[in-house]
Amino acid sequence: MFNQPATGWVTGDPLADQAMGPYLNPVEQNLPSQAAACMIVAKSKYAPLYTQAFGKAIDCTLYDADGHLMAYKNFARAVAAFERSDEVNPFSSKFDAMMEGKAEFTTQETAGLNLFNGKAQCVLCHPAPLFTDFSYDNLGVPKNQTNPFYRMDTVFVDGQPINPEGAAFIDPGLGGFLASQPADWFAAQGLDKELAVAENLGKHKVPTLRNVDRRPGPGFSKAFMHNGAHKSLEEVVSFYNKRDEMIARGMIVPEVMDNMNQDELGDLGLSAAEEADLVAFMKTLNDGYKIPKKK
Repeated sequence: MFNQPATGWVTGDPLADQAMGPYLNPVEQNLPSQAAACMIVAKSKYAPLYTQAFGKAIDCTLYDADGHLMAYKNFARAVAAFERSDEVNPFSSKFDAMMEGKAEFTTQETAGLNLFNGKAQCVLCHPAPLFTDFSYDNLGVPKNQTNPFYRMDTVFVDGQPINPEGAAFIDPGLGGFLASQPADWFAAQGLDKELAVAENLGKHKVPTLRNVDRRPGPGFSKAFMHNGAHKSLEEVVSFYNKRDEMIARGMIVPEVMDNMNQDELGDLGLSAAEEADLVAFMKTLNDGYKIPKKK
C-alpha cells in the first residue's frame, strides 16, 4: 500500500487515498499494518472524536472486501477533510486581500503579476484563484542527486530493496502509473496503452502556487519541484527562464527528456530584474497576510 497511487479508487477520494500511504510507507512512518495504525488511534485521547465524526466507535477488526481496514479508510477521510478545511486553506494571502480591495501591491509585486499573466506565461498552468490547472507536465527538471531514495538499494523491506535500481532510478511520473494498469483498463476508455504511456512519461501534476514560499521561519530551507531539485523560488524562476540554455551548456540534464514542455518555459527572455519581480509576486500568495489598519 505504501506506493499505491492516489487515484480515489480505494476511498472514493484521491486526497484520502493519498493520506493512507505515509503511515505504512517504510521511508516515512513505517508502521507494519493498517491495524497497527488503528490501534494507535484507538488508544489516543482523541479517539472519541472518531465516534463523533463517524457515528460509531473505532473497530480495528472490520475490513472491506478489498482487505482495507474500514477504520483506517475513515482516518484517511478525516485527514482529507482537514486538508480541505478553512484552517489549512484560509485564502488569507496578500493577493486575496488585494483582490478584495483591502491591500495594495508594491510596484515590484504589480510588475511580477503582469509578468505572471503575460511574458512569463505562468498563468497558462497556474491560473487564479487556485493557481493550478490540475494538469500534468514534464518541465525537464534534473535529478535531485541528494535524494536519499537513490541510496535505498541497500535498504531492505521483507528481504527486498526499497529501490532496487539505486542511483539509476528514473521517475517516470504519470507514465509510470499508466504502465502499471492492465490493457483492458485503457481499452474500456477507447485508449491505446502503449501510446498513453509514451505520451505521459516524465509528467507530474501541476501544483498550486498558493503558499509556495510559506515556511515556519526565515531560516527554514524549502525544496521545490516534484523531486526537491531546486531550493529557492529564485532558483525555480531562473530554471523556467533559462532551462534551454542550461541544457545546451551541459549545466543540467533533464531526468526525462520525452514530452518535455518546450512551449511555456525554457527560454522566456526574462531579465534578472524581471525574475526578481516574479518572485516578489509569488510571495504574495502566502496565507497569513496582516491587512493594514486604516489610518
